[in-house]
Amino acid sequence: MTRTLYLFCSAAPPVFEVASAIEDAQRRGWDVCLGLTPTAARWLADSLDGLAALTGHPVRYEYDLPGQPDAWPAADVVLFAPATFTAMNEWALGLTGKFVVSVAVQGVGKRVPTVVMPCVNESHVQHPAFGTSVATLRATGVTVLYGDGAYVANPPGRDLPGGYPWTIALDAVERAGWEPTRM
Repeated sequence: MTRTLYLFCSAAPPVFEVASAIEDAQRRGWDVCLGLTPTAARWLADSLDGLAALTGHPVRYEYDLPGQPDAWPAADVVLFAPATFTAMNEWALGLTGKFVVSVAVQGVGKRVPTVVMPCVNESHVQHPAFGTSVATLRATGVTVLYGDGAYVANPPGRDLPGGYPWTIALDAVERAGWEPTRM
């Protein structure tokens, strides 16, 4: 049985490394469907056709029209990485104006194993909404990769030492994907 990973990305610098993350997931045996926030899609506009060819699926960043068939197979696991401050807060509040946030919200409701790894800086995490959003997502069963051993916020305007920890995110996907629940 093929395992399907929905990989969702928001507009944070690690989104420019998404092709490498997709290739790593594929080496691990995942069929990857890539979803982006509208801003991330704009950032990657010149790469969207190549990313679609890499995954074998259309890259999605907006809702389909009503009545259109779903272009993706059902998900076994959802990974939202990098997830910005805005995406984390929208998701925790159930604000589904963005396609990828809506699918992540639905995934939780359908009990699809879901993992999120933020990409936020130290100033973002000082805002009380961030901690509340992390707690809300964890309470709904989402694996939030934030804190020691996962993603740790960096100073504003600085790169992460060692880069964005995509391997940690994909390792968590592996642990979450042992018992498929198709979405």
